[in-house]
Amino acid sequence: MEEENNPVKEYLFSYIKKSEKRFQKLFSQTKLDTIINDITENCYQKVSLMNNKEESLGVFATGILHYMLTNALLPSQRKIEHKGVEIDIIIPDLKTLEKDQKKTLIICIPKTLNENSIKEKLEKISKIQSEKQNIWLVLTQDLGIKIKTYVIQKENSSFSKIIYDIANFANVQGSNKFKILRV
Repeated sequence: MEEENNPVKEYLFSYIKKSEKRFQKLFSQTKLDTIINDITENCYQKVSLMNNKEESLGVFATGILHYMLTNALLPSQRKIEHKGVEIDIIIPDLKTLEKDQKKTLIICIPKTLNENSIKEKLEKISKIQSEKQNIWLVLTQDLGIKIKTYVIQKENSSFSKIIYDIANFANVQGSNKFKILRV
């Protein structure tokens, strides 16, 4: 699926733009899970029907995370390559990964439910991130893979808690003080 002019991203960011005032208020109240739940409850159904469901929902999850991380002022990089390994999202950045893997989180959004493909991707990531607990997965259903997994669904999604867990990770690792408001 092409990243440029992607219908999933266009739909997601058009919904976010329509909800911006409400979302900024929720950011100021640190109700980040409410924002994620709102977006998934209102966009999930339509997004899941676009092209390949797993791929569309992967793009959707990546877009939501990008929006949330930007607005929460959490440093991150997305869609980068390191030593031949594709990284969906890395927190805070590659420089930190090279210096201290304990302070670096990699979020893998495979855009498939093919277990072999997912395990292969995780194996590649674990070659550059030896701290296994610092590799997290985002899927549309829990496949029982022994790694921290967030499931993105229309309702009662564990995905809504990911931003708090990321903030907690950043605070515990001392790489960032969790700031909510855009300045």
